[in-house]
Amino acid sequence: MQPALTFEQAPPISVPYRFFLTAPVFGAVAGLVLAVLGPETFESRWSAGALAMTHLLVVVFMLQAMCGSLLQFVAVVAGANIWRPTLVAAIVHPLITAGALCLASAFLFGRPGLFLLAAGAFVTGLSFFLTVMAVALLRTPARSVSIHVLRLALLGLLVSVVLGATLAVTLGLGLNLHPWLSLRALIDVHLAWGLGGWALMLVIGVSYLVVPMFQLTPAYPAWITRALPVALFVVLCLWTLQLIPDVDRMRPLQIGTGLAGVTLAGSYAVVTLWLQSRRRRRYTDVTFALWRGAMLSLLAFAASWIAFAVFPQIADPARVPVWIGVLVLPGAFLSVITGMLYKIMPFLNWLHLQRLGGAGVAMPNMKQMIPESSMRGQMLVHFTALGLLLAAVPWTALAVPAGLALMASCLWLEWNLVGAARLYARYRDIIRAGAAK
Repeated sequence: MQPALTFEQAPPISVPYRFFLTAPVFGAVAGLVLAVLGPETFESRWSAGALAMTHLLVVVFMLQAMCGSLLQFVAVVAGANIWRPTLVAAIVHPLITAGALCLASAFLFGRPGLFLLAAGAFVTGLSFFLTVMAVALLRTPARSVSIHVLRLALLGLLVSVVLGATLAVTLGLGLNLHPWLSLRALIDVHLAWGLGGWALMLVIGVSYLVVPMFQLTPAYPAWITRALPVALFVVLCLWTLQLIPDVDRMRPLQIGTGLAGVTLAGSYAVVTLWLQSRRRRRYTDVTFALWRGAMLSLLAFAASWIAFAVFPQIADPARVPVWIGVLVLPGAFLSVITGMLYKIMPFLNWLHLQRLGGAGVAMPNMKQMIPESSMRGQMLVHFTALGLLLAAVPWTALAVPAGLALMASCLWLEWNLVGAARLYARYRDIIRAGAAK
């Protein structure tokens, strides 16, 4: 049973829009980094370019879009009363933007002090965000499965922020970790909670509502909606045990929990693809195609992880994490986020223009907010960029065109979103002028 939507609780349109309009810009910057640094970026996950590019995609593109979406989703789906959302956005948005710029610059230019600035910005901004959102979700009377999953996602973000801040302070001050604590293990646990406990958990929770609603599919089976998030959370907790002493003895547990985690991710992708195959409407719009591409990328990620774990000799160990990262970040998460932005922004335009009234004003419908041809063109460039990024892992000479394609895709996405925002502003001004007369 789907939760009732309470649009009266929706925050002002400027709250999510500031996050949405920022995200693609830094995706373009990530593509520029790859285009400038070229093949050396894909030599290893530890290269300066790979680290900067990863964090630009994760903590600017993904985090900005997800924070903006969560501020809207929690208010509408959970009926939660978010405390002063305009103030929250005005504080959180610039802090995480500044933190991401400092973090990427620290990796690119080797300036340890920037790690400390990044840690301060992220801890301040995200602590405030997490507190406000946690209070809203704990106080809401709604009891749908999606609400429980969103709570787990916030917990995942909290763990990721704590571990990330620990790493940033360690690098910024040049500290030595405790002898029994492995830096590699700390990084792997931080990565797992950030991508699995926060990003994937949030996508799972949101998809329980939006996939049946927007794509006209059957609902997710009830047992999956309950079991999948809990199983994923348990796997993440077991994965975290590698931080305890005698890490070598924890290696079998790490391998087992890693395989369990990617199996859960792959299972979620399979179920979503199965539901999409049973949709009531056969027309394939851009959002549907992007979601399908994301699920196929997530399934390819799970299959690749298992293949490399069982047959480690089939690939260069230094390139395997890069291949995995491309499938997860541009392949799965950027595809999902792009598809959702193409649904969310037209809907928010329509909703807020309806609230303004404007009798006698012929307002555009949702399909006219962003031209279909422009969305499809951007989607094709996005999937072209994904193909080039994957090809650039074994053939690093393709790194430059892959970076340029990623930059073009993100800039085109920004153009489409800015166009939707400008259209809203134009009709808002028309309605207000009519009301003034």
